Amino acid sequence: MTGERKPTSVYGVGSEPDPRFSLANERTALAWLRTGLALVGGGVALTTLGTFADAGAFLDVIAAVACLAGGVLAVGALASWRRAERALRLKQPLPSPSALPILVGGVAVIGIAMAVYAVVQAVT
Repeated sequence: MTGERKPTSVYGVGSEPDPRFSLANERTALAWLRTGLALVGGGVALTTLGTFADAGAFLDVIAAVACLAGGVLAVGALASWRRAERALRLKQPLPSPSALPILVGGVAVIGIAMAVYAVVQAVT
């Protein structure tokens, strides 16, 4: 059974690249997806912890930010995969990872906020 590969916006251009490159691109997208899933899982865990610890709205806000960031990262993984796969097929330079600086900044902000929260909770 032969048919057109989907999405045609990716597979309908250029020529087939070396399969190793396409598979590496797919593994990278899956790694980004796992990171997004970990952020969502962390957000769910923080919400659960907040209900047991009666932590108030702060942990709920951090949990919501983590869950949203995980969802955005998952969508970004697909977009990045598409851009890289098209570049491979068109023999163009690979695009830079646009989500990486945002992810690093977001994790740093959440980490600092949680550290400040832990210190405040320990002092009071």
